[in-house]
Amino acid sequence: MEIDSPLPGTEPPRDCPRCPRLVALRRECQAEYPDWWNAPVPSFGDPDAWLAFAGLAPGKHGANRTGRPFTGDYAGDLLFATLAEFGLSRGHYDARIDDGLTLDGAIIVNSVKCLPPQNKPIPSEIAHCRPFFEGQMAALPKVKVVIALGRIAHDAALRAEGVRLAACPFAHGAVHALPSGRHLVDSYHCSRYNTNTGRLTPEMFADVFRTALALRDQTSERNSSTTAR
Repeated sequence: MEIDSPLPGTEPPRDCPRCPRLVALRRECQAEYPDWWNAPVPSFGDPDAWLAFAGLAPGKHGANRTGRPFTGDYAGDLLFATLAEFGLSRGHYDARIDDGLTLDGAIIVNSVKCLPPQNKPIPSEIAHCRPFFEGQMAALPKVKVVIALGRIAHDAALRAEGVRLAACPFAHGAVHALPSGRHLVDSYHCSRYNTNTGRLTPEMFADVFRTALALRDQTSERNSSTTAR
């Protein structure tokens, strides 16, 4: 199975050797589930997006299985439903890579490309994947807003901009102005744990999208008002 990336030339190789622990887990999955994707998961969405989602890493039975971020697990149910609610997707999400779903104005870029044990990458793995994440963020010149899904994604987005982590602490709903002119909006990750415990509700998640849309509109108005006439 081959999957086209919206950002060709920025993805790690299918047999990326950078992280021994992740390579070992990948090989275990390949042996146990040979029909799964079991490889670094490429980004998904619109290469001309104004909104980028910085994700964490593939889930075992989600993206690691299907080959598309957030596809096939509980976190994807909430994410793709909310994308549809705000007009950022086309087609119907059916938790399959061949369901025909596309994103319109949005793209998903994980900060770690391979499945980590217990869904928890260690610092060296985040660092090894950093060049791919940063290369993809740099390849999205139209992005105005980045939504970080969780602390690890938040930190990755700040590092990509050369911002000290202490200068912009993570907090759900927080907005951070970045040196590039983009804005970073923090959200708790849309994981089953966070939603089942009430840490993140669908309305809280929708509010993050509303904030992103407001920031996009503010940026557009500001650019329009400064355009030479």
